[in-house]
Amino acid sequence: ALMEFKTKKEIIYQIHRDTVCTYEMDDTPPFEINEDALDIALEIGMLYNCIMVDEVHIARKQYLDGSIPTGFQRTAIVGVDGSIPYKGRKIKIIQLSIEEDACREVSDIGHVRTYITDRLGMPLIETVTGPDMRTPQEVADVANICRMLVRSTRKVRTGIGAARQDVNVSVTGGTRIEIKGVSRIPYIPLLTYNEAMRQWNLLRLRDELHNRGITPETFQSKIFNVTKLLKKTLYQPIRNAIEQGMGVNAVLLKGFAGLLRWQTQTGTYFSREISDRVRVVACLTTLPNIIHSDSTGESISTSEWQAVQKHIGATSDDAVVIVWGNEQDVNTGAQEIAIRAKEATIGIPSETRQALKDGTVGFERILPGPDRMYPDTDLPPKKITEDRLEKIRLNLPTPYWENENWYEKIGVPSDLIRPLAISEYVDLFKYSVVELKIDPVLASVVLIQYPKRLKKKYKNINKLDDKSLKEIFIAYKENKLTREGIFEAMKQMLIDGKFEIPSPCSEIELMETLQKSKEKLKEIKIINENKKEHILMGLVMKQLRGRVNGSLVANRIKMEKWV
Repeated sequence: ALMEFKTKKEIIYQIHRDTVCTYEMDDTPPFEINEDALDIALEIGMLYNCIMVDEVHIARKQYLDGSIPTGFQRTAIVGVDGSIPYKGRKIKIIQLSIEEDACREVSDIGHVRTYITDRLGMPLIETVTGPDMRTPQEVADVANICRMLVRSTRKVRTGIGAARQDVNVSVTGGTRIEIKGVSRIPYIPLLTYNEAMRQWNLLRLRDELHNRGITPETFQSKIFNVTKLLKKTLYQPIRNAIEQGMGVNAVLLKGFAGLLRWQTQTGTYFSREISDRVRVVACLTTLPNIIHSDSTGESISTSEWQAVQKHIGATSDDAVVIVWGNEQDVNTGAQEIAIRAKEATIGIPSETRQALKDGTVGFERILPGPDRMYPDTDLPPKKITEDRLEKIRLNLPTPYWENENWYEKIGVPSDLIRPLAISEYVDLFKYSVVELKIDPVLASVVLIQYPKRLKKKYKNINKLDDKSLKEIFIAYKENKLTREGIFEAMKQMLIDGKFEIPSPCSEIELMETLQKSKEKLKEIKIINENKKEHILMGLVMKQLRGRVNGSLVANRIKMEKWV
């Protein structure tokens, strides 16, 4: 709360006029929880093997960054103490909650932060795992298990950004750091690795400071205004700031010489920790926003550094950080530099950090404490009856890993096992294989690969629902459709909304087609004579596809020596 107060942000909301209501303007009584969303959350909680609550209590979680106009998010725990299997052990699910989503951030420049309200209030679930993952890759693996499990319900949104991972990382001797809103699971291992490296290096930095005799009790820093000293500098960022009437402060960090170049992440140094804090808290968002005496890059001249160091009484053991901006921001920035440097003597400050494109993490805000959550007295508790839970339990999908084990045993192609296990056609596949005795390979190809092929030409393939595909499978089982005719029937279903069973090819028609195709084959210039059978097969099937079995045609061509 104090950090958000320091930023003094102006919040702008972009609101779509067709969907806006008084909720977006924080001028409405609370709405009751959406029953369908609650049922989905309860279902997912059961898939996690959670103990389901018998009464849902709505709580408020403070959001002071402006992402929710009310200043709080409504949230409720629906299940606790669950688990999921992973590598022969169990990963604990501490709790599952249902929450309302916040606004999307559009921009954050200076003291103005802009949000769009298009997803505000949408129901989402939050899964909290135990600290049971041991390596960066295991974190991604478990996230994938959670992703597949909820997708197996076919009741959640998919795509980039539909699921966002808050990755909590800690190392021995450190503290919990939250990497906020990771949009893609493949990003997790590198982000986790870099954050673990950062924490380990910050602990080493703390030990180095202690070896130098710098502890929280002995830490010393001073802030000086050096605007006049640098008014003739050729360093463009400071020169521009002074020309616009802004000020320049220097922060003396006693005993910190060389430590601002202390590596924290890949290609990243402790000075970035300071720069990030200045960027976020003091709202000095134009980079670079600081320079320091340990820097090897572009900076003020050596003589200017010497003048500043002499003015503030810096020795060769000290570090100096210079920051510039308007009077309010430059003073806040200087104070934050001193605060962050002092935190280095303690170790790792509790922070929420953001995932950056290069796989490193940057400061986003101070990690909130447990006091940010409190009961919502505007909404009554909601009883969850045993009848409601039992009704959901009866329709629970089979855990996807059990389906995957079965698919592997019956010979489903390996590249189709995972997509099939979480697809909407799980029950139809089981029916076609168990009841209709259709080849599992054919059934999996029809349900996974054929829709993908058709979607390239027909964008909307919603007509290929369970009912229509079941009719196609039954027609194939009754020999009314050939193997090749299945794809044609699915295509016809998308075009006409139904499919007609084609008349089977007669022996006479097959012989006539073979003869005509053989004559046509003579007109084709063929370089590789071994391909003649294959080309003739293609000519015949082009005319008779869906009306005759391809294997029958291939055998006739080969056995009767048509080429």
